[in-house]
Amino acid sequence: MAHAQQVVTVPHPIGEVFAFLADGTNNPKWRPEVTSIRLVSGSEVGAQCAQSMKGPGGRTIQGDYRLTRWEAPTRLDFMVTAGPARPVGSFELRELPDGSTEVTFTLDLKPRGMMVLMTPMINKQVDTEVGNLRNLPAAMGG
Repeated sequence: MAHAQQVVTVPHPIGEVFAFLADGTNNPKWRPEVTSIRLVSGSEVGAQCAQSMKGPGGRTIQGDYRLTRWEAPTRLDFMVTAGPARPVGSFELRELPDGSTEVTFTLDLKPRGMMVLMTPMINKQVDTEVGNLRNLPAAMGG
């Protein structure tokens, strides 16, 4: 199984950070692989977003996802529902004494079928995706 985790501190209140992460249309601001995204349906748990991403070799791949857990302002989980890889992920938020927010992003992917042969490439991609969390403070303007 591919597993990666990243932690960053964002100099904004927890409610603002949660709202930013929960709004999928903000993804391109901190995830450079996302080329387009739109809300398809729903809100909170069950919300679905259609997302296009830069894939291997520059090809466009789908990375549609659905929110599976919504515990404002401390936890947001999702599962990818379209595309070659179907990881599950979570954002855990913790308010710090200075009013900033610690965000932990975890992503897990269990390769199936022929994807098992690509495990090293998958591990690298999972690490890259989670590492994008380091872009979050700048994307939020601080």
